Amino acid sequence: MNTLRLGYYIKIKKKMTQQKQFSLNGEYYIIKQTITLLQLINYFDYNSSLLVLEYNNNVCNKKNWGSITISNNDKIEIVTIVGGG
Repeated sequence: MNTLRLGYYIKIKKKMTQQKQFSLNGEYYIIKQTITLLQLINYFDYNSSLLVLEYNNNVCNKKNWGSITISNNDKIEIVTIVGGG
C-alpha cells in the first residue's frame, strides 16, 4: 500500500476528508485529502497530451479531469500513447 504525500494540495482544499483508498494502474494508494484526476496526473508528472484515462471502467474525457474528485475504492487506469514503427 502506497501513501501519496500531496501536502501542497491541502492549501487548495482546506476541508479535511476521510482517508480514501484507490487503485492506479493496479497499485493501491491512500490519500487523506480531496484531489482531482488532474491533480493526480500532475503529481505523477504524466504528459496529459499523451494519455488516455479510464476512471471506474469508463474512458474519461480530458475536459472533466479537473472536476472529478477521487473517491474511496476508485479504479484509475492511465495508458500513455507511444509512437513508433
